[in-house]
Amino acid sequence: MTDTVLAPTRLEAVPLTGTLGAEIRGVDAGRPLDDGTAAELRAAVLRHKVVFLRDQQLTYESQVAFSERFGELTSGHPIFASAEREPLRREMDSHKGMRANHWHTDLTFVDRPPAFAVLYGVVIPPVGGDTMWADAAAAYASLPDELRDLADRLRIVHSSDSDYTSIYEREAATNEAVAAVHRGMVSQVFQAEHPAVRVHPETGERSLLLGGFATRVAGLPRQASRDLLRVLQEHVTRPEHTVRWKWRSGDLAIWDNQATQHYAVFDYGDARRVCQRTTVAGPVPVGIDGRPGVALTGDASAYYTGATSRNAD
Repeated sequence: MTDTVLAPTRLEAVPLTGTLGAEIRGVDAGRPLDDGTAAELRAAVLRHKVVFLRDQQLTYESQVAFSERFGELTSGHPIFASAEREPLRREMDSHKGMRANHWHTDLTFVDRPPAFAVLYGVVIPPVGGDTMWADAAAAYASLPDELRDLADRLRIVHSSDSDYTSIYEREAATNEAVAAVHRGMVSQVFQAEHPAVRVHPETGERSLLLGGFATRVAGLPRQASRDLLRVLQEHVTRPEHTVRWKWRSGDLAIWDNQATQHYAVFDYGDARRVCQRTTVAGPVPVGIDGRPGVALTGDASAYYTGATSRNAD
């Protein structure tokens, strides 16, 4: 059997703002990528933090194969079970209670949050349903000197039972699908302590590691923690640090989960929105002092070994 020779793809990155986001043209994510294109695409994600590909046609297998060019994949989620024959993918279906309308970095409540995420738009509402991303590296760089010096020394506790979880709790009383998601989120609590400022393992950039799973500042009283987290979080999500994407069915978003936050805008009423996500395993976040993040509660080892437990054949 002869090896398949892959023709190089001409990749074009069209920036969406001066600092964050780009549309990638000339890449078919449903076909195998040559090494040069894969390297260019990774470089584009690291540079622009989040990139978008229009008009893609993906199966479970092709989304997994594409995502694996960024590294070893995790299982779909550390708490929620994936579909039996799709162990490496997490489906977010608004008609099954999934919202994600809270600023967050994915899964920071485990000691190794994902490095990258790949999200495929399957069913998109006729109006609304955009997603926003915030550049946590640009936010760190633009902090006032005094606040940056303070952030450099902080450690933050992240939990699966958090303000993010509260978006489901509020609606649970009147929506059983949302109630089921909330019960799942709090059924198995994970907690991890991370540096407030992490050093990116590839670019060396410093970014603020916060978001909706951040619950308190280690060593500070509750009220002081909440006040300080609010100040830092509001700085991350200033409009100058954000980009907003209007989805079409077949769109693919790839983002650097080590340097961004995102927010799925829930402004589409009873319409249906379905997106499918794969996540690339990441390293333990490390602060500027060299101290790594640590797990406090919960064992996420099964989540990290997702790629070694594939059963979709």
